[in-house]
Amino acid sequence: MTKRRLLLLCLIALAFAAFFLSGADQALTLDNLKAEQVRFQAWLAERPATVAGGFFLIYVLMAALSLPGATLLTLLGGALFGFGWGLVLISFASTLGATLAALIARTIAREPLERRFAAQLARINAGIRREGPFYLFTLRLIPIFPFFVINLVMGLTRMRLTTFYWVSQLGMLPGTAVYVNAGRELGQLQSLAGILSPGLIGSFVLIGLFPWVAKTLVAVAKRRRLARRFGRPRRFDHDLVVIGGGSAGLVASYIAAAVRARVALVERGKLGGDCLNTGCVPSKALIRAARVANEIRRAPRYGISAGEPEVDFAAVMEHVRGAIRGIEPHDSRERYEALGVDVIAGEARLEDPWRVRVGERVITARHVIIASGASPWIPPLPGLEAVEVLTSDNLWSLETLPERLLVLGGGPIGCELGQSFARLGSRVTLVEMGGQLLPREDADVAGEVEARLREEGVALHLDSRAQRVVQVEGGGHALEVDDGEATVLLPFDRLLVAVGRRANVEGLGLEALGVETRADGTLAVDETLQSVLPNVWACGDVAGPYQLTHASAHQAWHATVNALFGELKRFRVSYRAMPAVTFTDPEVARVGLNEREAMAQGIAFEVTRYSLADLDRAIAEGQRDGFVKVLTVPGKDRILGASLVGAEAGEMLAEFTLAMTRGIGLNKLLGTVHPYPTRAEAVKATAGVWKNAHKPERLLGWLARYFAWRRGQGVADPGPASRTTGADRPLR
Repeated sequence: MTKRRLLLLCLIALAFAAFFLSGADQALTLDNLKAEQVRFQAWLAERPATVAGGFFLIYVLMAALSLPGATLLTLLGGALFGFGWGLVLISFASTLGATLAALIARTIAREPLERRFAAQLARINAGIRREGPFYLFTLRLIPIFPFFVINLVMGLTRMRLTTFYWVSQLGMLPGTAVYVNAGRELGQLQSLAGILSPGLIGSFVLIGLFPWVAKTLVAVAKRRRLARRFGRPRRFDHDLVVIGGGSAGLVASYIAAAVRARVALVERGKLGGDCLNTGCVPSKALIRAARVANEIRRAPRYGISAGEPEVDFAAVMEHVRGAIRGIEPHDSRERYEALGVDVIAGEARLEDPWRVRVGERVITARHVIIASGASPWIPPLPGLEAVEVLTSDNLWSLETLPERLLVLGGGPIGCELGQSFARLGSRVTLVEMGGQLLPREDADVAGEVEARLREEGVALHLDSRAQRVVQVEGGGHALEVDDGEATVLLPFDRLLVAVGRRANVEGLGLEALGVETRADGTLAVDETLQSVLPNVWACGDVAGPYQLTHASAHQAWHATVNALFGELKRFRVSYRAMPAVTFTDPEVARVGLNEREAMAQGIAFEVTRYSLADLDRAIAEGQRDGFVKVLTVPGKDRILGASLVGAEAGEMLAEFTLAMTRGIGLNKLLGTVHPYPTRAEAVKATAGVWKNAHKPERLLGWLARYFAWRRGQGVADPGPASRTTGADRPLR
């Protein structure tokens, strides 16, 4: 703690001590004020400036130090100075004191709290920037809410003190006027409760409703301003236009049609988007084929010899395309038109917030949802234009297996595809700029994947930065890489770039309408997925922060419901229990926080770990690699996050996701019957490890003595049997 903070705390402590030791708290009662009212008025008549100034300073000091008695001083001010001058003095004194209280709280506590709770306060401050004045105004208009608490809490945020001052000045004025007016009748008051007569309670209710009415009026004003600027149509063709027919757009269209809204879906390519055509579906089909080839190679460990598998790559790719064809009917034009969706093929561009042009056709709609997805990002690497770059989009047109495949990027896509091609017979080299694969995961999780890839022959170059693509002798190409110690050339036949994806925002006409993008290229939307334009929304990859099919669907529900019914009720998107799976072998699955994120956000946690090498099902199947790691609140069983790495980790993750979503702790997971032998028992076993670490040692000691007494052995040592744990083994 700095000397300035320490000195300020000492001064405040002295002021509190002086206040109570002097008996001021006993003097500030309604009976004393009523008894001394005549004397106060005599002082005022003799020395009006001195009494008024002294009263003002005392009020400021009490409000700044959050001392009790402000209400009674307000009544006294009304009795002494009357309604007009009393309101002026008290209004300015209370606001100045409140601002000083906020400044004191800011000086003493904001910096250490921001270090301790950086992520939480960042979210709060983002909300304060958007609607802080409105919420402060609302709180000020409700006089039963402790004002000193508002002062202290708002002081800890990043709200500007000037904003805090003028909002408080306006917001406290109605309540102050009520109390000052009551102070004029000080002699008739029997208790402070007398101020809150039925009439005054009704007034406070109306005061409390005012900010919500004001917010509605502001929204109406915004819509009218937009209407004047762009010319709002009098009639609309549709309730909703959805731009993009991927996961987010399809879910949004489905929900809107289900509630009988008239919805148009515009897609320039194939319905189903990346997930069906170039992402989830084809990649999982390829991963499965590669896994079969690897299982054949590993068959001798089970006593079965099948030799080296023969891979017909063209047939593998036909299997991939067959998987796409099998799922296509779920996302087909025919299905959605049968649901009542107007499916339109073509490029969409917003002419204004209500008009969307598709070719020669202009569609009008009350609301627009942008769900245009994302595309692979190609870095500006010198020499890259000389080769045909493979991405997760065009990879599926390959007909021959690359002999030497170089993968640039060690994230989920690079690891999944790199391992798959290695298993199918390619010599794979993977280059990652960071020090570990899967940069968002904990080091021990990524380490399991790294070990397996190396074991299967993938050449890994970590901490290596790509410099350029160069031509080598014989007409081939190589990637020049700087690994921090030397520059090496990595030759390849095909180059797969998997360094990230960028939101598809070009050509939509959003810049002309003032819809902003974030630093990562995604559309800037709030927690309800609304853009700066009140009737334009976004969901899916184009909105971020996740590029996951199920995250897109989760957002699509919120965007659609908020667009169609937002005037009545809006829902904020929560990502607290957002699951994610990387389909390498071993699989990596996670929900909630991992250790890396918890430490970065300053969140205290406790780690419980269970090795899959101890799981009976894993032992029986010879797949013992991996572990389950759960983060909980220290000393409690509430789950903050779970990371799993191992065979079928994605399937085991669902139970943790459900637990976090519904507030189920490890104790209840431990009490849930799991079938034996299954991999899901790892969830229960992990809960058992946690329980064993938190067993009531004192109670168990007393029980040991009790049972020893029952056996006629007195209070003997409980013995080694009671000290064995065994909680990390599932019960049969």
